[in-house]
Order: sequence, then C-alpha cells, then structure tokens
Amino acid sequence: MIQDFFILCSGADAELLKTCSKGEQNKYAGIGATVFFTAIMAFIASSYALFTVFDNVYAAVFFGLIWGLLIFNLDRFIVSTIKKRNSFGQEFLQATPRIVLAIIIAIVISKPLEMKIFEKEINQVLLEQKNDLTLANKDQLALQYTPKVERLNQDIAALKNEVQIKETETNALYDIYINEAEGTAGTKLLGKGPVYAEKREKHDAALAELQTLKTTNAEKIAGIESQITALDTEYTEVVKNSQPIIDGFDGLMARITALDELPWLPSFFIFLLFLAIETSPIIAKLLAPKGEYDVKLEEEESILSTWVEQKLAQRKLIVSTDGEINQKIYEDLKGEEELYGYKKKKAEELLRLQADSFHSIQTKGLK
Repeated sequence: MIQDFFILCSGADAELLKTCSKGEQNKYAGIGATVFFTAIMAFIASSYALFTVFDNVYAAVFFGLIWGLLIFNLDRFIVSTIKKRNSFGQEFLQATPRIVLAIIIAIVISKPLEMKIFEKEINQVLLEQKNDLTLANKDQLALQYTPKVERLNQDIAALKNEVQIKETETNALYDIYINEAEGTAGTKLLGKGPVYAEKREKHDAALAELQTLKTTNAEKIAGIESQITALDTEYTEVVKNSQPIIDGFDGLMARITALDELPWLPSFFIFLLFLAIETSPIIAKLLAPKGEYDVKLEEEESILSTWVEQKLAQRKLIVSTDGEINQKIYEDLKGEEELYGYKKKKAEELLRLQADSFHSIQTKGLK
C-alpha cells in the first residue's frame, strides 16, 4: 500500500508499472517518496515563514498546507513529464526548465528553515538593530522638542538674570546709604542726615521693585517650567507610543535581512542540501538507464501516435476523394440542356421580380 502511494506520488502510470519488474516499481516508488518528503519539507518551511508574517498558528498551517500541496503537484509534474529517450542531451535539454524551477523551489523552501535553524543568532542581530532603532528614534523625536526646551530654558535664564541684575543694583544702593551713615563716602558726615534719608529711600524703593520682580519672574519661571515638564511628558509619551513599532520589527523581511548579516557559508550549505533534495528525483531519472517502464510507455505513445497519423491520413484522403468526385459531377452537369433551360427560366423570373419591385419603390417615392 505504501509502495502504491509513492508510485502515485511519482506520477507514473500505475497500471503500466504493475506489468514491469519489482525493481522498476521500487525505482519509481523511491522517486515518489522523494517527491512526497520534499512536499513535507515545503509545508514545514512555509508554515514557519507564514507564522512570522501572520503570527497565527492556524493561518500559517492552512496556507502552509496549500503551499506544500502546490510544491507536491509541481514536483510530481516535473518528474512525470521527463521522458527517457536515447539521447542524454535531448533529455537534459528537456529537463533544463524543470531544473531551474527546482532551484527556485529549493531557495523558497530553504530560506524559512534557515531562519528557524539560526533563530537565536537572528534574534541577537534583531536585538542590536532594535536598540539602534530605539536610540535613533529618540534622537529623531528629540529634534522636535529639544529646540523648544532650549528656548524656554533661555527664557528662564533671562528672567533669573534680570532678577540678579536688579539685586546687584539694590545691593549697590544699600552700600551707598550705609557708607553715607558711617561717613565713609558721600558727604562723609557721620549720622543719618537728609542725604542718608534720600539714599535710604532710593534703596527701599529698589528693594520693593526687586521683591516685585522676584515674585513676577518666579511666576513666569514656574509657568515656563510647567511648559518644559509638559514637553518632556509629551516626548516621553511619543517615544513610548512609537516603541511598540520598533519592538515589532521582527517580521519576515526583517529576519531575512538579519540572516544576510550572518556568515554566508552555513546558509549556503543548507541551500545546497535542499537543492540536492529538490533536484534528486530529476537527476535520478536523468542518470537512470532506460528501463522497462520507459520502453513500454514509449511503445504505448508510439501506438497512439501511429493511430492519430492514420486517422489524419484517412481524413485527408476522404476530403481529396470527395473533391475529385464533386468536380467530376459538376463537369458532367455542364452538358445537360434540360438543367440549363431550367436555370435560365428561374433567372429570368428573378430578374422580372427585381424590376417590378424597383418600379414599385420608385413610383411610391414620386407620389
């Protein structure tokens, strides 16, 4: 039963193969087994590849099954359509398009399995790429917020500097009126005279202005700092919202790109392995000598071809003979006077009817 199933997978004529030797049946069962297990590998590989795309087991298995059946049908078609002939060059030329197709299929099958085999290494590469993307994303987003924050900090610095300048002026007025009271400057009269009172009044007015300025600027600084806090919060929120996009940077294309950054030699040997698996049925059939099944199949095809050629020749002969008979019949009819008179009479009647109809139409047009 298993042998019958693998013969079915090989695309060979099961009824014709049953008339061949056991060795011939085993050969085609082996070819069918290769086709079957290649399809199984295609199913596994495509399911994993599609899982990285859909992130859903059921969808990946469903589409992976469709892909496996497609590969199975293609391989079965490729093997079954290679006919053994007496010329190896003709057979190889016949198999060339199928070998190219087998190479393409091998690439498609091997790539997802390479990603699974080197999954840890790919995850490490993706982690490094994600870290780089995170830093680059923060720097890029910071370009939108840093200038605003810097301008606000400059405004804070200007307000603080304004207070400092006013404080310096107030301290200077304090020193002036103290020196006046001590008699070390100004009028140099010891005691609190009119000049001292005037200078003390200027200092007190400047001190009141300083207190007002400190209060006003403190309120302005608090407002600006709240703006900076809001910008910082907004920046943090934007970074947080964009981070899931970076964290999700592990799709099929990202993994293929990460795989390309790994050493090429292991991937190349895996590709060669699947190429050997995929092309083995074709190569086996090309290298195998012409067997009993091939001889019988060629005989059946030649019988059918001969029968078709005979039918075509018969149809051509029938058409040719029928044409010659008709030609002879019409030539004999040329000499029949009765037939000539009858056709002449009918032609005259037709001409009279046409003339009467034309006259009637013209008469109606004139009325």
